[in-house]
Amino acid sequence: MKKERHVLENVKRAIEYRLIVPLKRSVQDPVFLARGVLVGMMWAMTPLIGIQMTTVLITWIIAQKLKWSFSLPIAIAFTWVTNVFTMVPVYYVFYVTGKLMMGDWTHITGWNSIKDIVETTFFTDYSIWESFVLFSKMLLKDWGLAMALGCIPWSILSGWGSYRWSLKFLRLWQEKRSKAAEKRHYWRKTLSKVIHPKQTFKQFKKNHKKRKKKKYVKKLFVRYSRH
Repeated sequence: MKKERHVLENVKRAIEYRLIVPLKRSVQDPVFLARGVLVGMMWAMTPLIGIQMTTVLITWIIAQKLKWSFSLPIAIAFTWVTNVFTMVPVYYVFYVTGKLMMGDWTHITGWNSIKDIVETTFFTDYSIWESFVLFSKMLLKDWGLAMALGCIPWSILSGWGSYRWSLKFLRLWQEKRSKAAEKRHYWRKTLSKVIHPKQTFKQFKKNHKKRKKKKYVKKLFVRYSRH
């Protein structure tokens, strides 16, 4: 139980560090950033694990020519949603979805078959080009065609859903950040009228307490002197 919790915490920390933090730190237009999330997630939910960053770069070059811009670093970051650790389950989901879309409800290869094919294709001592050639041959097979077809609805839904979520998240976050900046500016402006430029805030508090103490002593002196 502790081990599972530790794994979940690591996954959560990785997602926050690699995906959420870059979005929070960016000061660019939310639409521009959300488009990057859209492109990254659409390519992430394809069987092209290993060359997804290259496909994102090609998409960015084409988009620049079409005058439709998006954040390239954000798009590349979101392709890491699918990786070598999630490859087998993601490929299996694509395969089953593709088979169902093709109307084949009976001849669906089991989990072990997909796992063996993926491991022999990607987890061997091949170069990038050799792995790409093997992957291309793999797509020509029946299960590869089903996987390529099955990724289409997942890619579209994931891209559009992540775009809507990231756009809403970024607008709320930037609004919150601007309000915090306005608040800091207000207090700096207010305190600058009271605190001497060479005086620290601690010194100001100390002197303020002294002034309050002097006023209190003065009030006591006036009260008793009247008697």
